[in-house]
Amino acid sequence: MYTAISSNKIKTILLLAVFVAFVSLMGYVFGWVSNRPGIFFFVGIGSLLYALVTYFLSAKIALGMSGAKRVDRHQAPELYRLVENLSIAAGLPMPAVYVIADPSPNAFATGRNPKNAAVAVTTGLLERLEKDELEGVLAHELGHVGNYDIRLMSVVTALVSIVSFLSDFFFHFSFFGGDDDNPNPLGMVIGIVMALVAPLIAVVIQLAVSRRREYLADATAAMITRYPEGLARALEKISEAPPMHRASSATAHLYIANPFGGAGGLMMRLFSTHPPIADRVQRLRQMGGSV
Repeated sequence: MYTAISSNKIKTILLLAVFVAFVSLMGYVFGWVSNRPGIFFFVGIGSLLYALVTYFLSAKIALGMSGAKRVDRHQAPELYRLVENLSIAAGLPMPAVYVIADPSPNAFATGRNPKNAAVAVTTGLLERLEKDELEGVLAHELGHVGNYDIRLMSVVTALVSIVSFLSDFFFHFSFFGGDDDNPNPLGMVIGIVMALVAPLIAVVIQLAVSRRREYLADATAAMITRYPEGLARALEKISEAPPMHRASSATAHLYIANPFGGAGGLMMRLFSTHPPIADRVQRLRQMGGSV
């Protein structure tokens, strides 16, 4: 299990490095094509400011979009107690606890860091899962908090925003703000193609990072609870549930399982925010003998 966790961390760092290099390459290519490299300095400042806003407000946005309502010890005593006990076991601060009125079982964690974290669960999760299964799900979300996945995914989301911002700017600049005195036809073609393809590549990298973090959070949950079978059974139940009512592509990567449901074909798996449930369950049950 410890080997799997270490491997996932290394692969995630490599993917993030590729992402940053890709954003840098975009800036270089767009500057070369436009013959006005200075303009992208100002565009870069604007995109970074946008990314910072996204980073600091991402938790509020995610909780608001999901319709999550904060609860305290008196409103949800059993849920609050489980989160509190698991937080102590994981050595983490007590996160804010939220409940989403949705019959489909699911959960997510968000926030900039463990001190500003929040865990949200659906009413369907509370109704359908046994105690040890619910503990597995909550431990998985706390794993995201403890592993700083919530911060990492906020950074990755910000990088995706920068790619989209630069691509959109360059696409419009190509048609309305080009240098007519020094045209660069080949460069313009390369630039336009990159402007169209870059957002797709960025999303694929984002999803790859997201899937790696899900495997890592599963392994962390197994370490916290010392009972990987609980999370394995919970994932099986979640996989059989219908899509969430308020599912959104903007927050889908946060949930423990795809809120839209269904495994789909090859393309669906490529663009999925989560690894296949069957693979995760198999890994958890293989861990069972070594936990």
